[in-house]
Amino acid sequence: MFKVFRIFVLLVILAVVASTALMQRWQAQSWQRIQVITVYPINLQGDAATDTYIDQLNDSAFADIAPYFQAQARQFGLPLSTPVQVVLGRRVRDLPPPVPQQGGVLSAMTWSLKMRWWAWRKTPPSSPVPDVRLYLLYHPGDFNGPLPHSTGLEKGRMGLVHLFASRAQQGPNQVVIAHEALHTFGASDKYDPATLMPAFPDGYAAPDQQPTLPQDQAELMAGRIPVRPTEARMPASLAQTVIGRRTAEEINWLRR
Repeated sequence: MFKVFRIFVLLVILAVVASTALMQRWQAQSWQRIQVITVYPINLQGDAATDTYIDQLNDSAFADIAPYFQAQARQFGLPLSTPVQVVLGRRVRDLPPPVPQQGGVLSAMTWSLKMRWWAWRKTPPSSPVPDVRLYLLYHPGDFNGPLPHSTGLEKGRMGLVHLFASRAQQGPNQVVIAHEALHTFGASDKYDPATLMPAFPDGYAAPDQQPTLPQDQAELMAGRIPVRPTEARMPASLAQTVIGRRTAEEINWLRR
């Protein structure tokens, strides 16, 4: 009887997890109300300059994101006039579990569970209650080299976003934040993971343009502006990006 009871309890837990995931997906893609995206700054390396930058952060550092989503949604006829609201939450002092650099599905699932447990324990209260939680991992403004890969999770509706602690990087930072936010709504990447080059046609802002290259803008989920067959550059701001048709379908702004 005890074994049967344990199996019953496990089945109940699995049912709750599955129903919660389905409810979160419906909430993310129904677009019947504003989706609150709360961002939580973290000083990843603990340096004094980044501390100063985070202490001086305010809503202006994220001011372009909500109007950008509003304008892009309007292009696809979304009835909701204001799709998202971006809220600056309190800073988080504890570091999240590191993303595994190698490993298969089991490793990814284990990290996802650890991440959810960490977020449940370490995320400070915020009002309004967030629909999406993005943890902004700030590196020093003079960080030399490419930033680590950011991660957005549809299941759990959260993400780790690597950024520069620099006012000069505020535009590119907002591009990365918006990109990872869309992952939590079900959008997929539109680039080749081996080369980071935008994938044609879904990763091009204007795939029907003639000649195809150079492009003037980036598809947000491709993350880069293709200028030559083997060359692409980072957009300087959200103004140099668009949300493409395929991405709009994935997040339910446009019916397939």
